[in-house]
Formats: sequence, C-alpha cells, structure tokens
Amino acid sequence: QVQLVESGGGLVQAGGSLRLSCAASGRTYSIYGMGWFRQAPGKEREFVAAITRSGGSPNYADSVKGRFTISRDNAKNTVYLQMNSLRPEDTAIYFCVADRSIVGRRPDYWGQGTQVTVSS
Repeated sequence: QVQLVESGGGLVQAGGSLRLSCAASGRTYSIYGMGWFRQAPGKEREFVAAITRSGGSPNYADSVKGRFTISRDNAKNTVYLQMNSLRPEDTAIYFCVADRSIVGRRPDYWGQGTQVTVSS
C-alpha cells in the first residue's frame, strides 16, 4: 500500500500563490505517476496535473495551464503543485494521487485532500 499526505492548502486572495506538497510513504517503489485532482463544491472531481517518475512532459488541465506547475522529488517521494495567479474558481479540495502507471482517470492511491480557498 501507499499512503499520501498533502499539505500547503489555505486561504489566499485572488492573484496570489500557494504551493501544495504531497509526501508518499509505504511501497513508494511501486509509484510511477503522481499528480493532483480537485473537487469544488457541488462539482465532480477533476484532473489538475500529473507527472511521471522521470518528470518529463507533465500534463495539465487546460484551466490551469500557464498558472500551475507540477514537480517531483523522487528522493523525498514528494510531489508539489505550485499555484500562481489563483482565481476564485480554483477554490476546491485538492487531492494528491499516485499510480503504478501513468495517472489516469482512476488513480490507484488518493490522499485525504487539502482545502484551497481563493477569495475575490
């Protein structure tokens, strides 16, 4: 099993920045892809960003391209999400995910989530 623990969420004004972190533990050797999903109130959970073990060619949702950056430190088994130019519509619970393959629609492992609130 793999455990994922997110940190870094909070309240920020529109235009501000936050950096989310997610530390993996357990059978981390089995992890290939890591990433982030989010769920806003009253909406379905949606993909945000993902990155492979090598860190090459990260993938982003269109809504966050150019504003969010995903990165990964394999030595620390940690994935990060740098969020800039935040908008009120970015308000959501952000979930860290990990997968034994490329992150798809149903990743193998999920964190508990961290709340991000962007005020206008």
